[in-house]
Amino acid sequence: MLALCGLNYFIKFDVKYKNMHEAVFTSDAVVLGLLMAILGFIFWSNSSKIPFFSKIYKFVPPLLFCYILPALLTSFGLVNPEESNLYYVASRFFLPASLILLTLSIDLKEVFKLGPKALIMFFTGTVGVIIGGPLALMTMAAISPEAVDGQGPEAIWRGMTTLAGSWIGGGANQASMYEIFKPSEGIYSTMIIVDVIVAEVWMFFLLLGVGQSDKINKFFKADNTSVDALKSKMETFSKKIAKIPTMNDLFVILGLGLAFTGLAHLIADNVAPWIENNAPGLQKFSLTSKFFWLIIMSTTFGLILSFTKARQYEGAGASRMGSVFIYFLVATIGMKMNFVEIIEHWQVVIVGVIWMVIHVLLLVIMAKLIKAPYFFLAVGSKANIGGAASAPVVAAAFHPSLAPVGVLLAVMGYALGTYGAWLCGILMQGVAP
Repeated sequence: MLALCGLNYFIKFDVKYKNMHEAVFTSDAVVLGLLMAILGFIFWSNSSKIPFFSKIYKFVPPLLFCYILPALLTSFGLVNPEESNLYYVASRFFLPASLILLTLSIDLKEVFKLGPKALIMFFTGTVGVIIGGPLALMTMAAISPEAVDGQGPEAIWRGMTTLAGSWIGGGANQASMYEIFKPSEGIYSTMIIVDVIVAEVWMFFLLLGVGQSDKINKFFKADNTSVDALKSKMETFSKKIAKIPTMNDLFVILGLGLAFTGLAHLIADNVAPWIENNAPGLQKFSLTSKFFWLIIMSTTFGLILSFTKARQYEGAGASRMGSVFIYFLVATIGMKMNFVEIIEHWQVVIVGVIWMVIHVLLLVIMAKLIKAPYFFLAVGSKANIGGAASAPVVAAAFHPSLAPVGVLLAVMGYALGTYGAWLCGILMQGVAP
């Protein structure tokens, strides 16, 4: 009864502010303050000796709260992520800087020792999206045909192709599917909402699983040796060169992260338009996307720096600074999710949920067969579903040194996104009611 009352209040509260066409807090300065207050409280409570907090963080990682609490701000109409520039700042400035700082100390040879299981899980996730779309469409057509009907541009399957593009690759692949299959604006907008809702809810469960990764690995009977070896080596290296950072150290770390981020932007802003003008056919590989080149160049700069003396700045806290940027990014990603929209678009959301369940089931089956660690399942899935904006976040949740693994897999998703989504679209067209 209490739950129903709470839900009723929740819906009324959201509708109230929708009718006002404006969130309570519209200033990015205020929203930034709210997000930082949330992050500050989370990390204070995580280090607190209060038994209540100790029990919570024993099962739930702090990163999950950094994700879910900002979502409540949006759900209750306190902020509107569509009117905020904070996600753009976090994804375009802080994310590339974090990739540089997290990659700075990486031992590339050790990363390659992780073996082929990461690739197997990634491709399994891709297959899950390709076959999951038509299976979800068939399932929903059997349960509620009116939910997936429509003809011409209003056909649900056309909109779902854009979702497939996003879930295998990213925004560029999503846009490609929009141009190829031409769903109506209404259907396309609905699919964007479903994309955000389902993908972010799945990220919630992935982050929740990080805290239970040992138990999950036991279920898979996984050999986690390679992952543990990389984590151990990086921790040993960090302890060996650890020092109390000086003001000079902090400015050098920030200088490395943000200066190379600026250089990455400079290259991306020139390379992407040049390719678009001179080789537009390469759009299918996301090579006309500025964000693609931004992520590629940032990671490349980080890898180059890992072979220089700059690697020593790990001891002064380079990866910790990178992690700060990551946590802020997570907070802005969480802010994009509105729980009330799940209720408002429940029929189409169910299609997306069925689709995601098929994707997850295939991953679980494959992980069980090849005894893959949970890390490979989580990162392989998010490299598909979330792309370069969230795959390194999930990877870094296990350990900061693992962030580049998420980036490398996400880049492959960009390359495969258009082809995989097109195949998925053809299959969905064949089974559409």
